[in-house]
Amino acid sequence: MTTIYHKYSTFIALALVMVMTVMNTSCFGEEPDYCEADIETATLHVDNPQDFFFQSTDSMQIVLSTDSVITFAVRSHADVSALAPQFTLSPGATVNPESGSVQDFSHGPVSYTVTSQDGKWQRHYRVSVVPTLISVPDTLFFNFEHYSLETASQRYYTWQNTLPDGTLGNDWATANPGYRISMSSAKPEDYPTTPLIEGFDGAAVCLTTRDTGPFGKMANKRLAAGNMFLGSFDIRIAMSDHLHATRFGIPFTSKPDRFTGYYTFEPGDWVQDFYGNPIEGRTDSASVYAVFYRNHDAEGNEAVLYGDNVLSSDLIVAVANIGYVAPTPQWTAWDVKFEYREPIDNQLLANRGYSLAIVFSSSASGGDFIGAIGSQLCVDKVRLICSHEE
Repeated sequence: MTTIYHKYSTFIALALVMVMTVMNTSCFGEEPDYCEADIETATLHVDNPQDFFFQSTDSMQIVLSTDSVITFAVRSHADVSALAPQFTLSPGATVNPESGSVQDFSHGPVSYTVTSQDGKWQRHYRVSVVPTLISVPDTLFFNFEHYSLETASQRYYTWQNTLPDGTLGNDWATANPGYRISMSSAKPEDYPTTPLIEGFDGAAVCLTTRDTGPFGKMANKRLAAGNMFLGSFDIRIAMSDHLHATRFGIPFTSKPDRFTGYYTFEPGDWVQDFYGNPIEGRTDSASVYAVFYRNHDAEGNEAVLYGDNVLSSDLIVAVANIGYVAPTPQWTAWDVKFEYREPIDNQLLANRGYSLAIVFSSSASGGDFIGAIGSQLCVDKVRLICSHEE
């Protein structure tokens, strides 16, 4: 891939120019998605971070441009009544309440408004500091019933997951925001990741490999696989470093044992290579897997898995991979066990030192822009069955 990127740097550079044009134009149009009114990082400084946070790195968060909710998970006994979060903002932007001002988070989220340097645009954020009692049920349910159009643009769908306490979280991510760059005129139902109203039981999620049009052809990124994963998607680097735009995993405090669900899969007519040429004799394949990994490296630095190492990193502790996804138009069950590579560290588990990624993709090689337009993977009633470590 490195050779390919260098060889086609001219194409990618031109693509980036077009991206910046799209971003700059949006500032004067209907929606300020990429205008300079962002919180870029949020930090909490406390006297005894080891008693307040699960990990010292939890005190600072990188805020993606698509995020409007910032949540700090802290230990259950932490006093959150007088905290002063500090923010780095877009150049020249201001925030109200001020960065570093003391706020009471014991009654729920605090709202912040960021205003761009020219005063034309504002973004609203909700910041929460949540005392967290570690409790994960034996089975986690992912039913894909909670979906809506993205708030700012209304161009593509996003999903929320049901948390153990019954509230809704924002742990599911897709690359739909990146597709919007290449196909800005696409309707929500034409994006790679869309809801399926009638799934196996209620709503499901439908992932379809899409053509990225003239823009994608020029940038040699001719297709976009439908995907959904636990983690986040960084739109700011989607064009320059797409494999690192996908940040896989969320902190997880129970030992995953089995990974189950239902799927349908129909591959597209023909597989194309990076250049758009047919690959004779090849049928497209999908991806369905879960990865459990240590979220700090040996030096204690925070770590996340990306598109180039989600199945190969030395930080991986266990994998549950369905492997070959047999084409079928009928809802078909899968049930796979996690294969462990090392024992679980109970203290690390209790301190949120492990993360879990669940990944679905309609084209397994979509990260290399290889796949079949029209390949479609639908997923429903996903279950993660856990065992507790005492």
